[in-house]
Parts: sequence; structure tokens; C-alpha cells
Amino acid sequence: MGNSLMIYLNKRLEEQKNSVRKGVTTAGPVITISREVGCNAIKLANQIANRLNMRNLERDWTVLSKEIFSQSAKELDLEPDQIQRMLRKTDRYTFEQILKAFGDKQYKSEQKIIKTVSEAVRSFAVDGFSIIVGRASHIIAKDIKRSLHIRLVAPLDYRINTIMENNKLNYEEAILFIKKVEKERIAFRNAIFEEKVMEDSFDLCINRASFSNDDIVEMIEMAVDKKKLLEGFKPKMDFY
Repeated sequence: MGNSLMIYLNKRLEEQKNSVRKGVTTAGPVITISREVGCNAIKLANQIANRLNMRNLERDWTVLSKEIFSQSAKELDLEPDQIQRMLRKTDRYTFEQILKAFGDKQYKSEQKIIKTVSEAVRSFAVDGFSIIVGRASHIIAKDIKRSLHIRLVAPLDYRINTIMENNKLNYEEAILFIKKVEKERIAFRNAIFEEKVMEDSFDLCINRASFSNDDIVEMIEMAVDKKKLLEGFKPKMDFY
């Protein structure tokens, strides 16, 4: 991730710390994308951002996913991959042992890591003009009025072929990859929310195999308009 984007993300997060506490009256707009493994969500999210940015509103849309861990890692003085590994652990005893292995100076409690990641997701959602892929964002931002929550699904064969192509794996390796990542995502959601969360908070559930990327982008743009996510935002001012 480029340095300019990190500066931008840091500035947004710092500016919105108070907004998170004030409520959700002026929060958003935010689009969250939950997906099954192999649905190419990041690529689609960037296409959505490009389409919405053609409206030339006062701010541009930004796609966020791994950047959430980058920001959280900075606040915790850890590496992003350390946080990812920690939140993917399903065994709480193992989780704590891994944390302690970093030493006293770097040791951070599980609760603090979970809180920091959740607050980072929440801050970007409240700040608005964010398309957040994964990170349990559809749960964390479910109460924001100007939000659109999307779930991407696809038949297993479609997802296997996508993983084979993207990661240069054979058929058996792709199946193992899907199972591994799905298990990790469940562990992540369970780490963020101890109680079981009902998956009924999506506005749209789209089968990736049934539509082209352009078709899906058009659907989502229409949903943005139907939910009035951009109502009240003005076009950018041109200065000569």
C-alpha cells in the first residue's frame, strides 16, 4: 500500500474518532461487501468505486480491506500479518500463547486487538465514502442508515476455478484453500462477536456466476440510488 494512501487513511481515522462516539445520524455513506471465498470481491469493489467516482461528488470512494489491519497494527505497534494470524485462531489458549510469544513489550491482550480492529472498521464506515470488503463490516456498520450491505456468493465450481486462476493452484489445492480461508473468516467473525450473529443484515445477495461484473456494478449503483446513500452530497467545485 502506498505511503500517500496510508497518510490519507491515518488522517481520516484520526478526524473521525469523535464522530464514532456521537452516533450515526450523519454517518456514511458506506458500502460493505461480504463474500464467499473465490468471488473476486476486491476487483469488483474497485469497479464499483470507479463507477461511483464518475459522479464527481465532493469526495471520492475508497476501497478498504487489508488496510484495516494496517491501521490497527500501527496503533498496536504490531505487524499487520500478526494481527491477521491472531484473529484467525479458533483456540483461545493458542491465541493467548501466540500473543505472549511476542514478549512483554509487544504483548497486547486479545480484547485490545479486537477492540482496535472493530474501531478501525467503525471509523472508516462512519467517515463515509468507503467500500469495506470483509472484516465483519456488515455487522459493525449495520446500524448506519446510509449504508448498503452486499453478500457475494457463487457455486463451488465457479469459486474453485477462480481460486485456481488467481492463485495458480490445482483443483485439489483450490478446494483446500477455500476450506482454510472460510474457516479463518468464521474464526475472525467469532473473535469480533462472541455471540452468534444472524446473517440477515444484507440488502443484496448476488450470485457472481449469474451476472457479469458490469451487470453487478449496475445493480449496486441502482441500489445506492434506491437507498438514497448519496442524497445531499454536492458535486466537486471546479477551480480555474
